[in-house]
Amino acid sequence: MAWRWLRAARAMGMGRRRGWSQALAFAAEQRATLVNVKLKWVKDRALDGAVSRERHLRAAHHLLDVVSARPGHRISRPELLADSSVRRAFGGADGVDAFLARYHTLFALLRGGGGGVVSLTDAALDLRRREVDCLVESEPDLVSRLRRLLMLTLPRSLPLHTVDLLRWDLGLPRDYRASILRRYPEHFALDQPEGDERVWLRLLSWDDGLAVSELEKSAAAGGDTTCLPFPVSFTKGFGLRSKCVNWLKEWQALPYTSPYADPSGLDRRTDVSEKRNVGVFHELLHLTVAKRTERRNVSNMRKLLGMPQKFTKVFERHPGIFYLSRVLGTQTVVLREAYGGGSLLLAKHAHPLATIREEYSAVMRAALPPRRRWRRRESDSCSEQDEECEGGEEFEFTE
Repeated sequence: MAWRWLRAARAMGMGRRRGWSQALAFAAEQRATLVNVKLKWVKDRALDGAVSRERHLRAAHHLLDVVSARPGHRISRPELLADSSVRRAFGGADGVDAFLARYHTLFALLRGGGGGVVSLTDAALDLRRREVDCLVESEPDLVSRLRRLLMLTLPRSLPLHTVDLLRWDLGLPRDYRASILRRYPEHFALDQPEGDERVWLRLLSWDDGLAVSELEKSAAAGGDTTCLPFPVSFTKGFGLRSKCVNWLKEWQALPYTSPYADPSGLDRRTDVSEKRNVGVFHELLHLTVAKRTERRNVSNMRKLLGMPQKFTKVFERHPGIFYLSRVLGTQTVVLREAYGGGSLLLAKHAHPLATIREEYSAVMRAALPPRRRWRRRESDSCSEQDEECEGGEEFEFTE
C-alpha cells in the first residue's frame, strides 16, 4: 500500500525525497495499526474459584453492616426486615430468613416474643472488629487509591453512581460519603453540573507523586520506562498461533503510555493506543482490593477514560493479562499477574482487607453441610452452572 501511495505521489509531481519520507511515514503508521488477532477464551478453574469464593459475601456483608451498627450488635427481626436497604437487597422477609438460617456461622437468630432478635456470632464479631481496625489503619491508602482512580479520568471526576458500583472493589465503607469524603475536603468535592441530574465526585488536588502506574513502579529502579511490557501468563493448555505470538512480542515492545498521561495525541486505531488502553485497565484493577471487578462496572466509563468504542474488547484480545471469569452469572475481569496461576492473591498484591474477606468466606463455607464443603474444597471453583458446586437456595442480592 505504501508503494502505491509513493507511485501516486510521483505522478502528481512531488519530489523524490518528499515522496519517500511520506511513504515511509505512511508505512510505519500501517505497521502500527491494529491487526485482526482473535484469541480463544479458555476456562481457568483457579481464577474462577477466586471469584466463586465471594459468592453471597456481599449480601452477608450488607447484613453485617446493618446489624453491627445497632447497640450491642443486635437488632430485632421486625426492625431488620423493616430496613429499606434490606428489603431492596433480599426482596422480602422470606429471602432474609432463608439467608440467616443458611449462614448461621455469621448470624444468630433468637426466636421469641416480638418476632425474635438477630445478632452476630462470636466469629462474625471478631472478624468485624478486625475489619473496622483494618479500615482505620488503611484509610490513607484508601484515599490515595480513590484519588488515583479520579486521576485516571480525563475530567478528574466520576458520577457518584459509578463510584458506588466500584465501592466494594475499592474497599470503600458503605458510608464513605460521610466518613471519607467529608474528612478530606482538600481532595474531594461533590458537584451537580447544571442540566445534569447526576452528582459527581470531583478531584481537587493533583499529585504527581501518585501519578505513577504500578507497571512503572515495578520497573527496575532508574530503568527505561518508555517501552514497558506487561506481565503475561496463560491458562494451562492455552495455545497461541505463531501469528499471535509474533504480534504479542511486537506489541509488548511498543511505547508505553502512562495511564495518567494525556492520551489526546494518540491515534485510537493503532496498537500504541491499545497498549495505553490496556495500561488504564491494568492500573484500575491494581487499585481494587482483590485485583478484579465486574466488566459492567466499567462499561459506562468509556468517555471518562478516553477510550474508543467497544473498549472492553481489550479483555478478550489480551487473555494473558486479563481473565474474564464467567461464573456467578456475570463477567468478572481478573488481573492475572496478581494471582500467579493460583486462586489466591500473591502476598505482594494481597490487601489486608482482601485477607479478611477470605476469612469471612471461610466462615460462610463452614455453614454448608460437610459433603458440600468437601466438594467446594476439591473443585476450588464453580462451573458455569454455579449451583452444581454450591447447591441449595440461591439469593438475589441488589445493592
